[in-house]
Amino acid sequence: MEGAGDEPLVQCPVCLRELPGAHINSHLDRCLQAGEGEAEEPGLSPPSKRPRLAAASPGSRAEAEPEDTVPAAATPVFSLFHKGRGGQSPGVPGRRNRAEREEAAVRPEVGGSAAASSGASLAQKLEGKPLAEQLRPDTLGDYVGQERVLGAQTLLRSLLESHEIPSLILWGPPGCGKTTLAHIIANSSKKNGTRFVTLSATSAKTNDVRDVISQAQNEKRLFKRKTILFIDEIHRFNKSQQDTFLPHVECGTVTLIGATTENPSFQVNAALLSRCRVIVLEKLSAEAMEVILMRAVRSLGVQVLGQGEKDSSSATGSSSQSSEFPVYIEEKALNTLAYLCDGDARTGLNGLQLAVQARLAVGKTTPLNITKSGPTDGILITEEHVKEGLQRSHILYDRAGEEHYNCISALHKSMRGSDENASLYWLARMLEGGEDPLYVARRLVRFASEDIGLADPLALTQAVAAYQGCHFIGMPECEVILAQCVVYFARAPKSIEVYRAYGNVKECLRTHTGPLPPVPLHLRNAPTRLMKNLGYGKGYKYNPIYKEPVEQDYLPEELKGTDFFKERET
Repeated sequence: MEGAGDEPLVQCPVCLRELPGAHINSHLDRCLQAGEGEAEEPGLSPPSKRPRLAAASPGSRAEAEPEDTVPAAATPVFSLFHKGRGGQSPGVPGRRNRAEREEAAVRPEVGGSAAASSGASLAQKLEGKPLAEQLRPDTLGDYVGQERVLGAQTLLRSLLESHEIPSLILWGPPGCGKTTLAHIIANSSKKNGTRFVTLSATSAKTNDVRDVISQAQNEKRLFKRKTILFIDEIHRFNKSQQDTFLPHVECGTVTLIGATTENPSFQVNAALLSRCRVIVLEKLSAEAMEVILMRAVRSLGVQVLGQGEKDSSSATGSSSQSSEFPVYIEEKALNTLAYLCDGDARTGLNGLQLAVQARLAVGKTTPLNITKSGPTDGILITEEHVKEGLQRSHILYDRAGEEHYNCISALHKSMRGSDENASLYWLARMLEGGEDPLYVARRLVRFASEDIGLADPLALTQAVAAYQGCHFIGMPECEVILAQCVVYFARAPKSIEVYRAYGNVKECLRTHTGPLPPVPLHLRNAPTRLMKNLGYGKGYKYNPIYKEPVEQDYLPEELKGTDFFKERET
């Protein structure tokens, strides 16, 4: 740089040129207005190559070509002018694409079309965003799973295709496609001219919600434009924060789409629930996971080796340029991953990404007989590598959420039904998922009296002993104590005679009209002379001193002859 003197140089955030600080503002204005990096500075020599642009699509890695091979008219506009609605302000240039500019600064120049994304190496494809984010579908046609809700001819799919989107609460386990469905709705709504705003309840505040609603009111009043507001993890908002949406969802200012992993019946206001349609998304099936994983390996250019065939089932093949050897993955490894991720697509894709990255880092090759010409070396990903990449407990369980109550209900009903195998299974699901063993032991104490009762009076002793044993030694040693108690209860005879009789007594008390009847005088305690003079305890027959059965009434006069052990008519 000439004429700079001792003045420090400043790098232009658009074209990456270094200029004196006094010239940077005027240069930046021309650079942004021209939409290309050919703005000239007095006394500065032109760059040898046209600066890189950040307008490439997310899936593209295309690099800028030499300046003398591309006419100025064909130069794409700088991506700053193509930000989506609600994006960063044009007054903060370059902040969004900082990572892209740093990559452009260190990446070697490639001329012509050879720098297309198809030439990117496997390692480069796995860099940056997680694989689950890279492969997130943009259209309903690419959405996999949830056929019951989004299958052909379903109500929700018809509404989405006609761009008539109601307020929704998407409820489902992690990785089932809630955020992806919202992403698809966002792409569709933007094409239809509808604003789509995304907030996360984990970081957004009430003021952020009010700002979005204020903008939505202005858009609707001035431009007749609809606004869709997507709230991720909406259950993180408290009741007062959720109340903020009520009048605006009611009058149609915003269309609310909330995503939650918790039961909306407990975590979302009843008033807000009545204004939204709850869509229940189930965890993905193993077949759907296999489709998703197969799509992922094909996009990465990894070849799939079948169990009984020698040829690759991948039509793409390995197009890695930076790797000397092609990459293969066993079909059995994909099947295992599809089952172990427990219907969580995010976990499955990220587990696959970790397994591939780990094998690339090791770089160890394996001789493979996949061609007629003889063995060839390649990097092989096996079932063990996939399991290592997953590195998680494959049990979906939330001690404070919906699954907690689902599993304890299943355990209780399995013991009641005398199915000892199912009882052990649900017990293990809870304990291996991290449930407090004392909680399970307390429920067993209740079960001993509620469902076994007088059919086996020792069941209560067994339950109390199990609770004390769990309290003494804790997990994991106490698991077999609980298992023994659960099997005992499943095999024990059942009787709800006491449980039902006590329920009849409670029903009698609830339905009694007027004041409750007084205790009969002969049953009352008479510790003082005054109480004896008032007739307390008069006429009471002390049963142990009589050899014959004693005829005596113990119920109030109004309930004489009532039998609570007989089944009451409902």
